[in-house]
Amino acid sequence: MRYPKIIISIAAVASFALVAAVQAATSGVTASEIKFGETMPYSGPASAFAGAGRVHAAYFKMLNDKGGIDGRKLDLISLDDAYSPPKTLEQTRKMVEREGVAFIFGSLGTTPNRAIAKYLNKRGVPQLLIGTTATGFADPKSQPWTLGSMPTGEIEAQIYAKYILQTKPNAKIGVLYANDDVGATYLAALKEGLGDKAKNLIVAEASYELTDASVDSQIIALKAKGADVLFDTAHPKFVVQAIRKVSDLEWKPLHIVVNTSSSIGMTLQPAGLDRSTGIVSAQYLKDPSDPQWADDPAMKQWLDFMKQYDPQGNTKDYMMVLATTQAQLLEHILKTAGTDLSRENIMRQALSIKDLQMPLLLPGVTINTSTADYHPIEQMQMMRFDGTKWQLFGDVLSR
Repeated sequence: MRYPKIIISIAAVASFALVAAVQAATSGVTASEIKFGETMPYSGPASAFAGAGRVHAAYFKMLNDKGGIDGRKLDLISLDDAYSPPKTLEQTRKMVEREGVAFIFGSLGTTPNRAIAKYLNKRGVPQLLIGTTATGFADPKSQPWTLGSMPTGEIEAQIYAKYILQTKPNAKIGVLYANDDVGATYLAALKEGLGDKAKNLIVAEASYELTDASVDSQIIALKAKGADVLFDTAHPKFVVQAIRKVSDLEWKPLHIVVNTSSSIGMTLQPAGLDRSTGIVSAQYLKDPSDPQWADDPAMKQWLDFMKQYDPQGNTKDYMMVLATTQAQLLEHILKTAGTDLSRENIMRQALSIKDLQMPLLLPGVTINTSTADYHPIEQMQMMRFDGTKWQLFGDVLSR
């Protein structure tokens, strides 16, 4: 499958200079095209997220129909990695060494991106706007060519910690988390955000494996520990199960669900809207399944785009809004790069964004980057589900 291609790089100034000395021209860039690549789980355990790759392809096709960027067409190569890190590395090496892409863009998943970060950084290939909430990628010193696109799990968990301390200072917190790097990040960041109170406020922790059939036993165990706050960092499938089990047990905790599992269409509807009432989360994007955005001009424009260019895409899944925002941000970076489409300048522009507002971000949320700050989005707003839609409340928060 061939699509407009994007390569993601993040480098410190010294690294830029070093790579510039050995590169006479940018691979993947000609007078007529910009070639870049990504990997997506079109098969395998994370295939539910594969729609992001199709949205990327659709957006760059739309741009090409309008003449591309400064007359150059965007040629995206999007390859299946089945969410398998060894396959991710194999496909990425193919795109860099055989296809000659300029950068990697939007590849999805923590472990797949970790599998290629060292390889890309060693070669000075931008690893741009990757799809992961893991904290370890925002590291200018060790991974200067790698840039994320989402609030990290660390930022999000610390925002929830701040909210808990403000609203339930005597909370008894039970934590449900995946036994992987992402789950560990959420748990560690929550503890950091709670500070010295963490050891007293967190009364139970329960992990699960991605291969588990259900998390019912974990929910039962957390309730038995007397938790009155459920910090639920699980993947959407397991959040659906958790919501149902909490309801079945007639347990009434403050149920906090992480952003990536907060979609009305993908999570709350399958769990049951009545069972989901009262759940709290945080957001930075407009959710297309939320009625409050029905008359929003940017949302209407997005739905028109999806209807024309990705008619089979799930317009109820806000992760498709994220994919569109990633593509729009790449468009911004390439346009600001102007005629200098070297990997160094593409990375330089990616790290020079100031108070950028994007049409599908929540009002008040802006994008900022610098050579010292590899967190494009550090703001979120709390929201509570009322049985029909998410109700935003309070101010836009940062950690």
